[in-house]
Amino acid sequence: MSSLLRTAAASASLFRARACHGGHADRTALGQWRAVSSQAAKLEEVDPSMFRLLQQEEQRQKTYLNLIASENFMSTAVLEALGSVTQNKSSEGYPGARYHSCCANIDEIERLCEARALELFGLRPEEWGVNVQSMSGSNANLYVYSALLNCHDRIMGLDLAHGGHLSHGYRKGRKNISMMSKYFETLPYHLDPKTGIIDYDKLDTMAELYRPKIIVAGTSAYSRLIDYARMRRIADKIGAYLMSDTSHISGLVATGLIPSPFEHSDIVTSSTAKTLRGPRGGLIFYRRGASRTAGSSRSNQVGTRLIGDMIDASVFPGHQSSPHNNTTAALSVALHQARSPEFREYQQRVLLNAKALADGLKSFGYRLVSGDTENHLVLLDLQPQGIDGARVERVLELMGVASNKNVVFGDTSAKEPSGLRIGSPAMTSRGLGPDDFIEIAKFVHRAVTSTIELSILAKKHAEAAGEKEPASLNCFLKFAEEEKNLGKILGLKREILAWVGSFNG
Repeated sequence: MSSLLRTAAASASLFRARACHGGHADRTALGQWRAVSSQAAKLEEVDPSMFRLLQQEEQRQKTYLNLIASENFMSTAVLEALGSVTQNKSSEGYPGARYHSCCANIDEIERLCEARALELFGLRPEEWGVNVQSMSGSNANLYVYSALLNCHDRIMGLDLAHGGHLSHGYRKGRKNISMMSKYFETLPYHLDPKTGIIDYDKLDTMAELYRPKIIVAGTSAYSRLIDYARMRRIADKIGAYLMSDTSHISGLVATGLIPSPFEHSDIVTSSTAKTLRGPRGGLIFYRRGASRTAGSSRSNQVGTRLIGDMIDASVFPGHQSSPHNNTTAALSVALHQARSPEFREYQQRVLLNAKALADGLKSFGYRLVSGDTENHLVLLDLQPQGIDGARVERVLELMGVASNKNVVFGDTSAKEPSGLRIGSPAMTSRGLGPDDFIEIAKFVHRAVTSTIELSILAKKHAEAAGEKEPASLNCFLKFAEEEKNLGKILGLKREILAWVGSFNG
């Protein structure tokens, strides 16, 4: 036995011996136990390596320009709840029906979170229910499918290369990239290639032929609004559920700044860490009085089971065990904050900043998929520049800018796609305004220009070195990251870091 364990064991014995006497001896023993127990030590003392990495990541987040549309900064209050003692409690089941004892406080936390979720989106409890236990938006989608469908039942969602999400199903040839397409049969609908807008007419025709049981109205890289009323009419014609995935836009929906899907949907799902500024979790809203569609008629049951019961059973015990109570607590705080006037003002700035970013990029001649933005993001199509999103993403990162490459329709490779997805939520949380996002458009343009120049030089260098694939991404990355070629990029990085550092948010 190590000396630490021997000391801890001795201290525990001392604590037990003195505890029966109470008073000062009890407190002294407890203090001695805590003094030698690693449970009471700070992270910096227990694990300096992890402490250093976390400090580095915190510094990166403070100094980098974050344009990733799916990221945001939680408030101090949300982070405090996320790191709270609720993490210590197991609580399988639901409020009032747990498989562990001593869950009274956890029950109240979960009930409060549910009530706040319904209130935020203006939903009446007698008409809508909500499950707050999902661990992510993708998980929430799977739990809905599993509740309402049998294996190999049919789903239609927006194609990944047209702005959809993996959790709505994705196949490449005969290979199921998303497990949703393995468990269920999935058929994508698409954008109109001329306008970059969802082709509702073609969706209508395809749905009548394919007859899915669920149509998903939701996106991950689509900068326009969704016509939920039209989607509802299409679903009603074939007796399908309409499930709206609002993961990216739930903060905008909650504040009434863009159209809400609730009037037209049977189920609404959302992740909670994006525009909602909460922890990484998921929400499932379900309509109590219209949980099943059959042509134009609706019923609140599937067979003899209520839809809410089926969704709850899919979450637990169907897929999860104990929920993450710290996430539930933090989500409840975020939902509470989202009711404030300040949160609505924040979402207004998100829209204004995204529009400024789009306008700034268009002024440099860039083509945006869908032509413009009506939400929090823009999707650049870099094909006219003769460059891909993977190279630009890496150069931006070397410059101190976080972004992400993204497929656009017509792409054949997810590793070297033609798109770059960027958004306004995170830096709006830092206090930036429209004029600042015009400057950001200039930074992005300089990054693209630098990438094109480096790409030409990298190919020539690789050809001279006898590389078999001189135009490959690997050859570009190797060349771009060599110290002798980083001068211009590092100069831009110093400029960007200094600029970002002027914002205190």
